[in-house]
Amino acid sequence: MNFLNPLKNRSVLLGITGGVAAYKSVELARRLYDEEASVVTIMTEASRHFITPLSLEVASRNRVYTSLWEDPLAHIRLPKEADITVIAPATANLIAKFSQGIADDLLSTCLLSCSSKKVIIAPAMNWRMYENPAVQRNLSQLTSQGVILVGPEQGSLACGEEGTGRMAGVPEIIDAIRSALTKKDLVGERIVVTAGPTREYLDPVRFISNRSSGKMGYALAAAARDRGAVVTLISGPTSLQPPAGVRYIPVETAAAMFAAVTGETARAATMLVMAAAVADFSPETRAETKLGKKDMPQLKLRMTDDIIAAVASSPGRPFIVGFAAETGRDLDRARQKMRDKQMDMIVFNDVAEPGAGFDVDTNRVVIIDRSGEQGTELMSKNSVAHAIFDRVREIKA
Repeated sequence: MNFLNPLKNRSVLLGITGGVAAYKSVELARRLYDEEASVVTIMTEASRHFITPLSLEVASRNRVYTSLWEDPLAHIRLPKEADITVIAPATANLIAKFSQGIADDLLSTCLLSCSSKKVIIAPAMNWRMYENPAVQRNLSQLTSQGVILVGPEQGSLACGEEGTGRMAGVPEIIDAIRSALTKKDLVGERIVVTAGPTREYLDPVRFISNRSSGKMGYALAAAARDRGAVVTLISGPTSLQPPAGVRYIPVETAAAMFAAVTGETARAATMLVMAAAVADFSPETRAETKLGKKDMPQLKLRMTDDIIAAVASSPGRPFIVGFAAETGRDLDRARQKMRDKQMDMIVFNDVAEPGAGFDVDTNRVVIIDRSGEQGTELMSKNSVAHAIFDRVREIKA
């Protein structure tokens, strides 16, 4: 199992039905190809009114099937060879056929042949159709059989109306595929992950903060969820969308982060992954109204409460993973921090290194624990997250 890239060398059977959202499927196929997955596409006759087979061939670098009769055994062979089947968009018609076992074209026939494989559907239709009791009944039938439902989203629809029925975005569908293909080796773990910066206010307008984007913490939360853990994400202010299927607690200040983390870890958490960049200092006083230039006092700071130290000293404490963001390769400082705060593991990160600092999608870290250390290559933060959990699994085995 390749945790660093669950999609690498995996076979995805992509089914496309006749909806306006079919144009998104070209981008989905391209993104899957970029993730090193092999994508074979089946298009229904109706879908060809919206996009062409050629566009899918170019995006996937692979064959596109459009008819039940072009390969007499394709309805058996294609599902058998695929690791997962994804229908995006999935129209009300396809959902009805799938739930009732109707097979009258290549795609619906293939769906009858993949009962032992994972199937994801991304519905897309007008909100009235989506809310129709027959459609809801069909969706309930499919999810009860283990079919994974992604979306639909609420928003502006192709018809110009507003409502729930818009196909989930490509990143959300990729996220669901990645999760479905990831080995569930963290089942039974209850993991609290922190992410992002904190804001320490001088007045209602001004605050002290840092450059943390939250991307590493959010990647850790998604990776833990994909591997079967029950995850709570406690996050400072970021522009990121919380991962689906994760309990999300937004906070702003270090004091609020302290309260949230100590409260959650006291509720039978088995692991704390402290990726947030919590402020070490906070203003001694906070003005209730905006301070003018002439009113600005000399800034006096006080130390914030140490969250990891508090959790480490609590009875029945969880396994603790901390982070050390440094400018320069000061591993000794990270090791000392791990010992002083009684962590089980610390992840060292030189934020001055190109591609491994703030606001980027990649990282390079050194994972340090009580028995040694191991470094990673420069890779996606999602891959770094899995490398961290791989090491956690080794230690806890």
